[in-house]
Amino acid sequence: MYIAHQLKKENICEYLLYMWQIEDLIRAFHLNIDEINHRIIAPYPVSDDERKTLYNWYESLIEMMRIENVQTVGHLQLNRNVIIELDEFHTLLIRSGKEAGYNAKFYHILPLVSQLRTQQGNSTISDIELCFNFQYAIMLLRMKKAEITPETLQAQAEISKFMVLLNKYFQRYKTGELDLEE
Repeated sequence: MYIAHQLKKENICEYLLYMWQIEDLIRAFHLNIDEINHRIIAPYPVSDDERKTLYNWYESLIEMMRIENVQTVGHLQLNRNVIIELDEFHTLLIRSGKEAGYNAKFYHILPLVSQLRTQQGNSTISDIELCFNFQYAIMLLRMKKAEITPETLQAQAEISKFMVLLNKYFQRYKTGELDLEE
């Protein structure tokens, strides 16, 4: 929770990937708050009050996962909302034409995104969500110590560079430093 709050302020892309990891962590513990408390919360180096807050945070995420029926697969609405917000921002930034470097980087990775879309077989998923899905899949492969081809690593590096720009301009937009109004 503390990491999530900090990431949300500083790097929305890392925040979302972290929250997806939290969803999977909760699933790994079968949405069992007692097990999460024992393995994750209790050993966490914080005060008792902060530990209680952390417990309540995990408990509320578990409840949301049940209510939203994403116990085994899918993402919480609060995380889907981040994707929607980033996708809307991306569209606004591209259409504004105000950041040529961002547009150039996006069009540079567009063939990779198109290839990912073909591989996933889902034509309705946004370009931004495809980038996040790809980054998360690479993260999972690394955690499993699975072999990743050089081509995939190169694609991941290019998409990462794009996501760095996405975060940079999103943060500037949120703080009012980037005006996309015409």
